[in-house]
Amino acid sequence: MNKIVSKEYFSESVVKLVVEAPLIARSRKAGHFVIIKNGEKGERIPLTIADADPAQGLITLVVQAVGISSAKLCAMNEGDCITDLVGPLGKATHIEKVGTVVCAGGGVGVAPLLPIVRAFHEAGNRVIVVLAARTKELIILEDQMRACSDEVIIMTDDGSYGKKGLVTNGVEDVILREKTDLCVTIGPAIMMKFVSLLTKKYELPTVASLNTIMVDGTGMCGACRVTVGGQVRFVCVDGPEFNAHEVDFDEMLMRLRAYN
Repeated sequence: MNKIVSKEYFSESVVKLVVEAPLIARSRKAGHFVIIKNGEKGERIPLTIADADPAQGLITLVVQAVGISSAKLCAMNEGDCITDLVGPLGKATHIEKVGTVVCAGGGVGVAPLLPIVRAFHEAGNRVIVVLAARTKELIILEDQMRACSDEVIIMTDDGSYGKKGLVTNGVEDVILREKTDLCVTIGPAIMMKFVSLLTKKYELPTVASLNTIMVDGTGMCGACRVTVGGQVRFVCVDGPEFNAHEVDFDEMLMRLRAYN
């Protein structure tokens, strides 16, 4: 079992949990995720590792309550134990010095974006972060992003904080004002689709971290399959990151609606 050592509410439905997981903390890299299960009959939930402290043996998870299992996890408190936690899973983000990287995050997708931003910045890149949400209260991890990037741009749908507009407005502003070498996007599938359409127009290489339905996390069940470049890929073992311009987002969105 893995004990929760701290809990923090980002909003009414989004919680940050710091969990004891020494082996995972020591081996995880940017882009990796874990699968957790609570109770003998609990549902398996994939969660990207938002941060890790190898010295203390801790990992940070950000959870949004959207269903019964995630709501139960969000209701857990400091001192409670998660029954099963497996990882790190997936392929780590490919990090290299490319120049200027614009990182676009929406909603809880900002959490898995944080270690990627930090890694690109440590590799010597100029990193510009665009954070987007419906309203000011839903912007998360702003201070942490500012600490490991060159610039943070805030976009809110209602204009309550930062600039009024969508994440694509912020990304396009960056592309138009300076040479940009790579875009990384994480967030709702529909957001990543439109970021990809935008960057394709400007021929800007783009990586998307996909958040498909996932069960076993080892490539056996096929629940996370997506079409990338005309080929079937499994997000859990081939991803979660892919060339965004090759992802069939319409198919992915259709599959995400399976449990509506």
